[in-house]
Amino acid sequence: MNPAQLSDAIRSCLLAAVEAGELSVTVPEEIRVERPRQREHGDWATNIALQLARQAGRPPREVAVLLAARLGEVPGVKSVDVAGPGFLNILLDAAAAGELARTIVEAGTGEHAYGRSTVLAGQRLNLEFVSANPTGPLHLGGTRWAAVGDSLARILEAVGAQVTREYYFNDHGAQIDRFARSLLAAARGLPVPEDGYGGAYIGEIAQAVLDEVAAAGGGDPRELEDAAAQEVFRAHGVERMFAEIKADLHRFGVDFDVYFHENDLYTSGAVDRAIARMRENGRIYTRDGATWLRTTDLGDDKDRPVIKSNGETAYIAGDLAYYLDKRERGFDRAIIMLGADHHGYIGRMMAMCAAFGDTPWVNLEILIGQMVNLLRDGTPVRMSKRAGTVVTMQDLLDAVGVDAARYALARSAVDSGIDIDLDLLTRATNDNPVHYVRYAHARLAAVARNAAESGVRREDAFDPALLEHESEAVLLAALGEFGRVIAQAAELREPHRVARYLEELAGLSHRWYENCRVTPRAEEPVTDVHRTRLWLSEATRTVLANGLGLLGVSAPDRM
Repeated sequence: MNPAQLSDAIRSCLLAAVEAGELSVTVPEEIRVERPRQREHGDWATNIALQLARQAGRPPREVAVLLAARLGEVPGVKSVDVAGPGFLNILLDAAAAGELARTIVEAGTGEHAYGRSTVLAGQRLNLEFVSANPTGPLHLGGTRWAAVGDSLARILEAVGAQVTREYYFNDHGAQIDRFARSLLAAARGLPVPEDGYGGAYIGEIAQAVLDEVAAAGGGDPRELEDAAAQEVFRAHGVERMFAEIKADLHRFGVDFDVYFHENDLYTSGAVDRAIARMRENGRIYTRDGATWLRTTDLGDDKDRPVIKSNGETAYIAGDLAYYLDKRERGFDRAIIMLGADHHGYIGRMMAMCAAFGDTPWVNLEILIGQMVNLLRDGTPVRMSKRAGTVVTMQDLLDAVGVDAARYALARSAVDSGIDIDLDLLTRATNDNPVHYVRYAHARLAAVARNAAESGVRREDAFDPALLEHESEAVLLAALGEFGRVIAQAAELREPHRVARYLEELAGLSHRWYENCRVTPRAEEPVTDVHRTRLWLSEATRTVLANGLGLLGVSAPDRM
């Protein structure tokens, strides 16, 4: 019996109690069950009696006793204890608990894999992440968002959401002007402009632009007037820088469905349409020659200029147009991931959402991430050969590889800063989390190979009542939590919950491996115990593989 089946059983007991006149409550569509903190309290627990007590007009413990009596008669339920004010601790018999192994294996690794659900079915989500300016290689902050964002997209899809991964390509504004001036200065052998970009990559791109323009018969752009030369380096340089960013992301296993160009908002008239919408909503006024967005009455700390007194549009004008564009494309929710330096944007963005008549934190969500520090031998790694002052995605991947980088960046809550120890991530030891989890999968793959050589075949028998060892009960209980962990990670937008679950599951699988043999010893016959344990081994391997897949990390069969 898996958690969903037990939840259905509890709901059926409640419905029966209502029909019999024992309770007068509205039975929830879903009853939440979870693992007790202490194993001796049972396999599963629920607080449904406490939730319904007020509605029933009876003490929680009285409701729990009534429900326990009915639940104890359900096939597969060994016992039900009422604890404290009205908690129900449920112990399954070995056969009912062990049946989960077959359920997991038969579900496999596809779209109907165990743990997936339809919690967010029908919801269209736009998930915008990374969106680094195309003025330099991706740094560690952007790399963290790439790992977390892509993992979150996979998790949201696993609970039924339709997710569009989107990259906002900032190709409009002052930072692009500074980039173009920096390229031109490098091409002419001049110092980096005071507000420009440094690093060896600037010289590399400048030379590539010169070669590209010359090959196309365009002559030498360095000989043009400054404005014309700068425009050449802007067009070619931005295109090359963004191509490099996309290539790095692809190497990292992250590909976007949409690359949205900021400049299109201005050339298409989207900015003007968004401002017009704000006028229609009564949110626009004029003061001191500028056009303002009234946001203070929507929670912002001050009103925001949309068009400056000199006629130039302010940054929020693009935000207005971009958010409206997402909603007009049919997305129910726009989720945006921003760096720590954008915390001050939250108030104005939520006010903007409300100004369109939408609901902040429902139609628009903002996640703020913290910084990443890279260490080697306990000392911060600060310099990049190409970027000059920052560590880039390329640096990290060259040092530890894709799997270790993705796992390390996704296993911590995004609202906390993290230290990445390069030495730890390259060690094949149990204190390296990604190695610990992937090795658990590889170990169980070896179990399957050894079982085949010993003549142990799953198809010959499955008797879940034989999974009687304490380590088997604990492992099954952990496997039963996978769906809840995915759903919670999706609901809270916290992919790290999947990583921490996998580490716990890996530890339980290692302990089970030390206690329960799948293959017989020499001269021992193959029994149904061995065959049934092979089902449990394969179930655990399947969940490990599926969980790693949600993080974009490979699950090796050999290490």
